[in-house]
Amino acid sequence: MSAEMGNEIKCDTVPIISNTPCDERINSLSCLFEEEFGTKPSFYVRVPGRVNIIGEHIDYCGYPVLPMALEQDILIAASLIQEPELHLRNVNSKYKSFDTKLTTFEHVITPDVNGKPFWYSYILCGIKGALEYLHNKMNKGLQLYIDGNIPPASGLSSSSALVSAACLSFLHAQNISLSKTEIAALCASSERYIGTQGGGMDQAIAFLAEKLSAQYITFQPLQATSVGLPEDAVFVVAHSLAEANKAATNDFNRRVIECRLAAQILTALNGIPEDKKIITLSEAQKKIGKSLKDMIRLVCDNLPKEYYSKSEVCDILNINEDELENLYLTPNTKHLTEF
Repeated sequence: MSAEMGNEIKCDTVPIISNTPCDERINSLSCLFEEEFGTKPSFYVRVPGRVNIIGEHIDYCGYPVLPMALEQDILIAASLIQEPELHLRNVNSKYKSFDTKLTTFEHVITPDVNGKPFWYSYILCGIKGALEYLHNKMNKGLQLYIDGNIPPASGLSSSSALVSAACLSFLHAQNISLSKTEIAALCASSERYIGTQGGGMDQAIAFLAEKLSAQYITFQPLQATSVGLPEDAVFVVAHSLAEANKAATNDFNRRVIECRLAAQILTALNGIPEDKKIITLSEAQKKIGKSLKDMIRLVCDNLPKEYYSKSEVCDILNINEDELENLYLTPNTKHLTEF
């Protein structure tokens, strides 16, 4: 949700809300912003976290999911500046301030010495994606003050919300308006600059959520269908206090590339003409022309082993290890020797 002075726009674009919202958290953020930058925010952006009800880890396989948005969110206060610069501040003091020129920031989308991305790297991903969409043309720089209450690394999409909020902020600053599905797709591709190969569920629900509803989200093309929830329904989202930063390890990407390789193997072993383009399991199903139940049988027949070595995968796909790494693996999965 983006907010600035003006009337609310009712359409498929992200809504614009009139006047500064009467919200204690926004008022507090506004005061911090004015103290830091010496001016009031020009607009606010709010992007929610999410929880997935059905379909965990199948969005990057191209299959439908059923998430809903949470009340917890990433909130950004923003103002425009004439210089092509980005000035980032965070309410949480453990997240250090960061300033950069918008023309030279690409090199800082890198992890720290422990392999964990800096908090601002997610913002840079969103802005990098927006800049590429705009062919690197921009009219304004930005001052951003961020307040987030989504527990980080908890599986509630705090990172995707931050990427999405940053992308939306930058596009709005350049007076660019996209449809909800367009900006969701853009933010999904933007987050891959951090290194994770997500499927787009998090960004889709961030922009397509509706009150008292989950969203049945399908891909290729991205579409969302509202699924009404009972008004008296209560969902308990419990935090185990364990943290897993998906960009800091290869656990997430390992699942993604194993599914990619499975899709490639299934098509290769079922007479589909060789195509080295990355495909999802749902695309493999369409190419093979089988029902979901039949696909499960195919998996049991064609991939009976629990683990396959890199050389075994290469033999099945008729490629060498360099081709395997360059075509299908990510930088943090190239070292894997079995899948």
